[in-house]
Amino acid sequence: MILSGSIQAHNDSLLKDHVRRFDFLRENIPAAEDIVSKLIAFQVAIPSWALGTGGTRFGRFSGPGEPGTLEEKILDVALLHQLNRSSGAISLHIPWDIPDHPDSIRSLADKYGIRFDAVNSNTFQDQPGQAQSYKFGSLQHVDKAVRKQAIEHNIEVIRHGVALGSNTLTVWLADGSCFPGQLNFRRAFLNTLESLQEIYAALPADWKMLVEYKAYEPNFYSTTVGDWGQSHLLASKLGNKAYTLVDLGHHHPNTNIEQIVSLLLMEGKLGGFHFNDSKYGDDDLTVGSIKPYQLFLIFNELVEGMDARKMDHALELAWMIDASHNVKDPLEDLLQSVEAILLAYAQALLVDRQSLYHAQQENDVVKAQEILQDAFRTDCRPLLAEARLRSGGALHPLGIFRDMQLRRTLTEQRGIHTVATGL
Repeated sequence: MILSGSIQAHNDSLLKDHVRRFDFLRENIPAAEDIVSKLIAFQVAIPSWALGTGGTRFGRFSGPGEPGTLEEKILDVALLHQLNRSSGAISLHIPWDIPDHPDSIRSLADKYGIRFDAVNSNTFQDQPGQAQSYKFGSLQHVDKAVRKQAIEHNIEVIRHGVALGSNTLTVWLADGSCFPGQLNFRRAFLNTLESLQEIYAALPADWKMLVEYKAYEPNFYSTTVGDWGQSHLLASKLGNKAYTLVDLGHHHPNTNIEQIVSLLLMEGKLGGFHFNDSKYGDDDLTVGSIKPYQLFLIFNELVEGMDARKMDHALELAWMIDASHNVKDPLEDLLQSVEAILLAYAQALLVDRQSLYHAQQENDVVKAQEILQDAFRTDCRPLLAEARLRSGGALHPLGIFRDMQLRRTLTEQRGIHTVATGL
């Protein structure tokens, strides 16, 4: 949609001010060039279900120009990637986005430099024509026929992923109970484990399984995979291809997510992230819109823990967004979210690890806080802009999206009343 000349003209209009701001940082941050290189390599997968307007349990207010097909969703991701050069992957939710013609879908994605990240199964909804209902659970269900249906669905999702070049399956379960006595906790967990073992056995040799957890909702008395400990227990029992996936919104308020991240990394069982933000629960708000300091603290533990294990920051964890922007333009929201993720990552790369270690060893609490907050309060946006500039992206992606009125263009192409599949 965007010609390279349009991005170039946009960048030319901002270049003088950018050079001034970037040169200042480069003079004051010895590792500036290294950080820019790491930012260029870092990619965040865009969820196919978040390319349309999200909804709540009370309603959904679809916006104009939403992508009505998987092909259009890939084009939207390609548009984002053109702008920020950090959105070079898409994560599909099956059956919301079943690729009927995987070869042509994969060719379209290849054309725009988009790869397929994790594929996500859906056993939290009943689909049209489905033989068994998931009203009382899926992989945990007391009825073996329901469990078998959910297992077969996950294996089908793996087949779709193989056809597209993905190598990761994400499993999130709504399974649980709403009232005391409704189910036997132990049997529910064992049923879930046995079901996951069948799915795990179907994984190709080079695949991973990510087991996601959630503290509550849609069940409000218990969830069968309710916290990181239960997910880690399942992943440990399944084998070395199974990992825990952390969704930032899937915790009770004030949970110390950064500590969870640190321990999962230590155990080699952190598989990836669903990034979002929240005020009360699983709000799926724009990343960094509510708790930017916590996001930075999470990345601080990520950088420290990944470096301790000599992991490649860009490649060895799954970096994905999971958002439900019911009052924002989805593409604008996603541009903001990717920017927030990269900003927290850049700030974490600034932390003086050696000085922090010495402060911790000396129990110098004040010094430790100063080291972290000095990095957090550093405006790293010129580093992000420089990474985009060197990669052929826009210095200000959201600015050019609005200046070129790209949503209006999409609406003219697709119409006012298209509705994307998803939440």
